[in-house]
Amino acid sequence: QVTLHESGGGSVQTGGSLRLSCAASKYSSSTDYIAWFRQRPGKEREGVAAIWPGSDNTYYADSLSGRVFISRDYAKNMVILEMSRLKPEDSGMYYCAADPLGPNWYTPRYTYWGQGTQVTVSS
Repeated sequence: QVTLHESGGGSVQTGGSLRLSCAASKYSSSTDYIAWFRQRPGKEREGVAAIWPGSDNTYYADSLSGRVFISRDYAKNMVILEMSRLKPEDSGMYYCAADPLGPNWYTPRYTYWGQGTQVTVSS
């Protein structure tokens, strides 16, 4: 069993940046595959970015490309999501997930989910 814990959310103004962290309770093959999702008010959960094993296997939602960067710290069992040039429409709950069950990285079917961290961007 793996537990994921997100941190780093908060309130920022438009144009600001945040660094979200997803810490896994332990390493397992499941945590080799980590994705970030968000759920904005009134909208379905959507993929933000994902990181798979290998140095170049990162994936980003087209709508966020260029404003987010995902990376991994193997020593800390942690995946980082750096977000910049934030907009009010980026506000929502951000979740990390591990061990994909769906056909692609952005399908929100994963074995493990964190509790989420809130991001609020004010204009």
